[in-house]
Amino acid sequence: MRASVKPKFRVAGLVCCKKKLYAPPHPGPLPQLCWRRRRNIHRLHENSRGLMSLATCHLSLGLYSRPVSRKHKRIAALVEQHHGHTLDRHYVGYFDCFNRQLFYEAHEVLEHIWLQDRHGPNGAFYKGLIQLAGAFVHLQRNRPGPAAALFRLASANIEKYPDQHERLDVAAVRHLIANWLDRLQSPGLGTDPLTAANAPRISLVPAT
Repeated sequence: MRASVKPKFRVAGLVCCKKKLYAPPHPGPLPQLCWRRRRNIHRLHENSRGLMSLATCHLSLGLYSRPVSRKHKRIAALVEQHHGHTLDRHYVGYFDCFNRQLFYEAHEVLEHIWLQDRHGPNGAFYKGLIQLAGAFVHLQRNRPGPAAALFRLASANIEKYPDQHERLDVAAVRHLIANWLDRLQSPGLGTDPLTAANAPRISLVPAT
């Protein structure tokens, strides 16, 4: 009579035979090494998501790790206090977040308008402001090189508009960008170029 065959099954690349666990010969790395490699790749992907959007301004909702509904709720909470303003509350909310050094939140808030008008007359204007906020996100993370690149992109987009546009002193913003570019090229640049003392502020021109 043929002896019964012990049931086998696989768990994470290992073969289980009843209570015994052994690793079959395999030319590749061990399962634990594969798991660590997948974990490291996942972490790198998660850390790069937000900054990819800031650098390219391809701000598709799929680039965010948090669910879209949570993102919309967060943006709604940031702009709720500006409801009833003569200007779009997302536009006003951008400057409110910017002046509180919430630069990543500022870019998210203004993205709401830019996605609807990216090919419109103010598409480059909003894109430049998003890139400006993105530059300061990089500075908050002590990345002067990417910050300088975004400052230049922001300047190129904002340069297309008059000195005052949408109640914004565009000339002052261009001057702000130029000053920060000079500061980043300075040989005496420290390891923490952005501090609470030198954080920028941008105010809208009062309505006339």
